[in-house]
Amino acid sequence: MRTYLQAKAMARSLRTGLERRLSVAISHSEALELVAGQFEFDDWNALSARIEAALPPQSGSSQPAFEPAIPIIRIFSVEKAYEFYRDYLGMNVDWEHRYEPGMPLYAQVSRAGLVLHLSEHHGDATPGSTVFIWMKNLLAFHAELRSKTYPLRPGIDQGPGETDKGFEIPDPFGNRLRFHERGSTS
Repeated sequence: MRTYLQAKAMARSLRTGLERRLSVAISHSEALELVAGQFEFDDWNALSARIEAALPPQSGSSQPAFEPAIPIIRIFSVEKAYEFYRDYLGMNVDWEHRYEPGMPLYAQVSRAGLVLHLSEHHGDATPGSTVFIWMKNLLAFHAELRSKTYPLRPGIDQGPGETDKGFEIPDPFGNRLRFHERGSTS
């Protein structure tokens, strides 16, 4: 499946397909605007900026490049952490690390692009932290969580933008996860 990073190729394919199959000619800029709309961007300029920000710097470039941050969440019980993050939130346990048996756990969990590190190590993170998470299909995720037999029953609240929606849930260690969707209409 193509991603927004291949938007220019998608625009060329769209133009070619419309011309061949329907004898409809559109300009390259019109095709770029249509592709931007398919990825829920306001226009090609917004999508183009997103693509540029996502691409690695050119070789020899002295500009810094960043990858998505991975929050470290302080946990005090592996069993309770996995019950919450794996069983309730539906995340996968990607890997676990201990310096030796009986030592504190450091693990990675992930789901659909969200990556978190869980740590029992004292100095890795502060309990009571908040992680803000932008996502798509918030209402489906919310319904999934509410259908599970877990003591949390989150409601939907107004997000940071005028049409954004979201909800916050605490983990068993006092950390808060804020899930939000941009421009949600429900």
